[in-house]
Amino acid sequence: MSHTLQDKRPSAAAPQGSLSGARMPRWAPLATAVGSAALGSLIGLGAGLDSKIQWALLAALVFVAATYLITAKVEGSRQGKNQVATSLVWVCFLLAVIPLLSLAWTTISKGAGVVDGYFLSHSMSGLLDTDEGGGVYHALLGTIEQVAIAAVIATPIGLLTAVYLVEYGTGKLSRAVTFFVDVMTGIPSIVAGLFILSTWNLMLGFGVSGFAGALALSILMMPVVVRSTEEMLKLVPNELREASLALGVPQWRTILKVVLPTAIGGITTGVMLAIARITGETAPVLLLVFGTKLINPNPFEGAQSSLPLYVFEQYSVGTDASHARAWGAALVLIAFVMILNLVARGIARWKAPKTGR
Repeated sequence: MSHTLQDKRPSAAAPQGSLSGARMPRWAPLATAVGSAALGSLIGLGAGLDSKIQWALLAALVFVAATYLITAKVEGSRQGKNQVATSLVWVCFLLAVIPLLSLAWTTISKGAGVVDGYFLSHSMSGLLDTDEGGGVYHALLGTIEQVAIAAVIATPIGLLTAVYLVEYGTGKLSRAVTFFVDVMTGIPSIVAGLFILSTWNLMLGFGVSGFAGALALSILMMPVVVRSTEEMLKLVPNELREASLALGVPQWRTILKVVLPTAIGGITTGVMLAIARITGETAPVLLLVFGTKLINPNPFEGAQSSLPLYVFEQYSVGTDASHARAWGAALVLIAFVMILNLVARGIARWKAPKTGR
């Protein structure tokens, strides 16, 4: 009987995954990519295509087709289809990364020569836009103040709105709030600026200021905070809420002591990403803050500048010096947003729930 059972077991030498048991070597995808790049370039050159982007697209098509044909020939059609899906993912990844790397390289190469201590600590006071020198300090200060005020306004409103939608919201009011949050998510920045211009500036009679620009930025930031916080609160297990309520803890205290601390990492990440989203807005600042060459540390009175507006103004001048300052300010803006994202990731990892082993 033992011999019979042993005979029914699969042989250890039996091929796994395909009838032939053949496998593509590990260097095959790289070799296929190199060959596809060469063949795509030859096809583009023979067809008279001047754009390197067209050559890259042809190489991508050749790579996907060659991957399927070679893999299907060696490992079978099933593995060939699987490899095609993997190749498409890699091609889409490269199509997304290449423009990003190109943008970063262009900004760094054109702006790194301008960014130094002098550039970061001086304004354009007393200089013409066509002159050499000058700095970005006034614009950086304006951006920090305006974004900070917008975050102070939008974060608690967005957080409380998300708590209502997840923990309390039912019926028509909840559906209405959800609908308007979705609508606000797609509002163009110029519309938010025009709304604050018509209400805060024209109807109420306030002048241009950094605070007016911060109000418009807060409108753009709120729906992002609501949506990100709402998704994070939904990820909190209901068992935690039920356990707290079973101990007789009121719902508001359960939310404050159990739900929010559990989701604080994701909430912080969402808030920081919302801040990064509004940092690069130009239209509301152009309408409401107006721009200035002077250092104005008071966001509640007088015109201010900001990094996006500074880039727009300097690049519009058209001289070599202004273009260099525009690229330098763009590099500072990218670095500022990158620092915000790194801070968000650090806080999310620090505040993430610790799981015991």
